[in-house]
Order: sequence, then structure tokens, then C-alpha cells
Amino acid sequence: MRYPPAAEFALTADSQPESLCRAGNPILADITSLEACLDKINLAQKFSLFNEQYKPKIVGEINDTYVKLVKFQGDFMWHHHDVEDELFFVVKGELRMKVRENGSEREIVIHPGEFIIIPHGVEHFPTTEVETHVMLLEPKTTLNTGNVRNERTQPELQRI
Repeated sequence: MRYPPAAEFALTADSQPESLCRAGNPILADITSLEACLDKINLAQKFSLFNEQYKPKIVGEINDTYVKLVKFQGDFMWHHHDVEDELFFVVKGELRMKVRENGSEREIVIHPGEFIIIPHGVEHFPTTEVETHVMLLEPKTTLNTGNVRNERTQPELQRI
């Protein structure tokens, strides 16, 4: 196995812990860096770092999947994802997920501590009456607006 040069893993002020936790990283020999990779994430603390709605933030990475946090209030939009499945885990508030399948439409209510998986290709419409905090598990290729491109599309996501 060829290891990347150590320079690729240089620690800088803007280094992201996720980039340091990959196999082959010579920095992992340093116990401090390993502890950073294995540290817990406090969702309440991470949600307190932003106020924007409909702008997902990356808080973790598992293989080819991002762990994202997002705040919703009101209606999002009808959209689907051609190849990506999505998991919506409600942390606070209440998410109403409208879905269209087989020519019919229905609404599923997701409460705190519950999640819903939206398979790729299923048209869905997230909506909330109160500000709702949601953790998303999505492939890295997932665009928040799926097949729709508009002012809510976030092609570049912030890590927090």
C-alpha cells in the first residue's frame, strides 16, 4: 500500500477533523489526532452554531456518506434524487414529509427521535410548522434540492 506524503495531511488552522481520520494518514500515529477522530459530537451544540434554514451543514463523514444538520421552517419544495437515498432524523420539532408514489400523495409526520428514509426517485416535499432540527445521512453526491436548481440549491456545504 502506498501512503500519501505527510504533507497532504499537514495540520493547519482550517484543517477538518474528518480529513485527518482517513486510513493511511501518518498523523494517526499521534494519539491526540486519533482522539479527535474518535470524539463525540453534541448535536445541540452544533445546532447552536447556525441560524440559517434550508442550508445543511456537514458535521461528520462515514465512508461515502455525509452526516449533515439542517434547520427547516415552512415549506421546502417538491423534488427527488435520481440515485441517492436520504435519511431524515428529527432531533427537535416536527417534520411533515409529503411523498408522491404510484400516482398518489400522502403525508408522513416524523417526531423527535424518529426518522424516515426517502428512497432515490421518490418525489418528496419537507414542510414544518415550527423550526425543526434534522440530522441527515446522505451520500456525498446528494444535492439538497435534488433534481431542482434554484435559490435554495447549496452546491457547497459548510463544515461545522
